[in-house]
Amino acid sequence: MIDFSKASEEEKGVFNNLSNIDFFFATLKLIEGTALYERESVIIFDEVQLFPIARQAIKHLVADGRYDYIETGSLISIHKNVENIVIPSEEEPINMFPMDYEEFRWAMGDVATMPLLKEMFQKGQSLGDGVNRKLMLDFRLYMLVGGMPQAVNTYLQTHDFSQVDKTKRGIIRLYMQDFNKLDPNERASTLFNAIPAQLYNNSSRYQPTQVLENTSNGRLAPILHMMEESKTVNIAWHADDPHVGMGLTTNRGAYKMYVCDTGLFVTLAFWEKDFTENIIYKKLLSDKLDANLGYVYENVVAQMLAASGNKLYYYTWPAPNNHFYEIDFLLSRGSKLCPVEVKSSGYNTHASLDEFCKKYSKRIKDRYLVYTKDLRKDKETLMVPMYMVPFL
Repeated sequence: MIDFSKASEEEKGVFNNLSNIDFFFATLKLIEGTALYERESVIIFDEVQLFPIARQAIKHLVADGRYDYIETGSLISIHKNVENIVIPSEEEPINMFPMDYEEFRWAMGDVATMPLLKEMFQKGQSLGDGVNRKLMLDFRLYMLVGGMPQAVNTYLQTHDFSQVDKTKRGIIRLYMQDFNKLDPNERASTLFNAIPAQLYNNSSRYQPTQVLENTSNGRLAPILHMMEESKTVNIAWHADDPHVGMGLTTNRGAYKMYVCDTGLFVTLAFWEKDFTENIIYKKLLSDKLDANLGYVYENVVAQMLAASGNKLYYYTWPAPNNHFYEIDFLLSRGSKLCPVEVKSSGYNTHASLDEFCKKYSKRIKDRYLVYTKDLRKDKETLMVPMYMVPFL
């Protein structure tokens, strides 16, 4: 692995001449002090955005065929640092997400829970309230730490939430720096900072005019595209006509924005406070999260659905008494839809789900209410605990 954030000039200099590939590899092995084995070794270019010449070299190195290559780095900066280089067509982009809940359980040393939960979900079998309380405690730990590998590693090494919070703040600052590289007007970083406040307001859409002055959806379109492509946020777009071809009726002027990782979201929500004042840690672990902080659960559901490969869409429509019905997420399954409503605790009613399924009865496959209690069936609605969202 060559980490270009700390690579020496000697290491970088190897890439100046690729006319003799044999000499290139001989020199590289001498500098790195590492043996390479044909068709067995992989060479990793870490933080490749800092040294675009290495990215250009991929074209010739892949054609040589001896080894495989992985390029890693900030997607925002990778897109920016392309001047005077030939972008190799040999690159195969791979979408990376924060560690999902199953991967987090692996990191905690638990490889048994998720397969068992999947089996219970498929059978529609309840777990019991006592088991659910234990599973939700485990899940709330995931919400606090998040799935960023560096934050997970900090937790494993220290079991100290203040240290985990410090690590997450460092990651968020790097996001901000990357945003400002591509958008010196700081619109992207401002939009990102405002995500918790926008969800807290429980609006049916992100309101950019509350965050930025003199803006419009047209002006923000490239900024939103850049943020979505960077995987730093998950955007749920409004489907004006909800059916399996939701991409055809997407309203680009109406959207909800979520932080890519809920651990980062928790830290961002209390960015201006010291860790000791961050009551959300205590409230989440003790299951005493206030109802008006339920947007944290909405963010983690968005994260899990995106990690499972779902495009995110939602739907709102007028309700009596100047209110709105809202379906938090719409999943496309075959030729049908699966509406998802998210509750931050238990439930009394699920009026939006009921009305949506009446309105579009012929389009519905399954209907889900995601909440913090045990797996249950309420007539046609499957009540799904948060930790089972990956199986939807």
